[in-house]
Amino acid sequence: MYSSVCLRVYYLLNKNSYLLQRSTIQLLRFPFSYFLMPVYWFALSFVTAINWPRAAFVFFIIHVLLYPSSNGYNSYMDRDTDSIGGIANPMQPTRQLFIATVIMDVVAVASALFISPLFSAGVVIYIICSRLYSYRNIRLKKYPILGYLVVILNQGAVIFYIIYHGSGEYMPTQVPWQGLLASSFLIGGFYPITQIYQHKSDAKDGVKTISMLLGKRGTFIFCAGMYAVAFSILFIYYNIQKQIGSFLVLQIFFVPVIIYFLRWLLQVWKDETYADFKHTMRMNWLAGTCTNLAFITLIILKYWQT
Repeated sequence: MYSSVCLRVYYLLNKNSYLLQRSTIQLLRFPFSYFLMPVYWFALSFVTAINWPRAAFVFFIIHVLLYPSSNGYNSYMDRDTDSIGGIANPMQPTRQLFIATVIMDVVAVASALFISPLFSAGVVIYIICSRLYSYRNIRLKKYPILGYLVVILNQGAVIFYIIYHGSGEYMPTQVPWQGLLASSFLIGGFYPITQIYQHKSDAKDGVKTISMLLGKRGTFIFCAGMYAVAFSILFIYYNIQKQIGSFLVLQIFFVPVIIYFLRWLLQVWKDETYADFKHTMRMNWLAGTCTNLAFITLIILKYWQT
């Protein structure tokens, strides 16, 4: 029975063969999950007692199923011909990509039920919001402010909440408000930068992003402000917790990001052609790596001291 179901799934993915197409694998954009991974480690750094097996399962659901499915659905709707996040030359999507995203969503929701109904509900909320963001007949991404708010709340607060809940030993339902706010502001400072090189392609598609609304120079200023708010919230939290040393650790890891950000800002200020795919991806990889390492370090230090 199980084997026949699996064969049927593969058949739906590709009627001509039992293999995933290259375009499907590419457009699911698994590596892009790395850029969103800091929220996972950030949430874990807030958890008092981590259930590591469950935390690993949470990681799998979010980064292997939820994020790639959302990426794939967005690519299926957009059918980009220019560079997109993590891909310089995107292939054109096929029907297989859409079916793959549906299957991944179903598996994600079903798997989430093994953690808790609340966690599964959070996964459903994320899926609905990401679909409304991309779906052609609704397309929240057409609206710069509304679309932006949906993204930062979804990838920030919602994801932080379900990670904190699902990974905690006693599965808490009360979540620190500082974590919810800071995660949203961190995503809020990251997301517009990912759009800065896509102004022309978005305009052709009838989309007006927050970065287009702000302009290329304005995007840098806005993102710097969002990060400043995020770190102000974190300072308040760590100060209350009498863990100001943890805040200082974060600042050390962010020094390379700040240096690159300021250098790139000056380049764009003189010549806006520097706001291109190459520089954006360098910024994403640097920021993702430093932020991931920062929060992983905080987790290690936290458990080293206990």
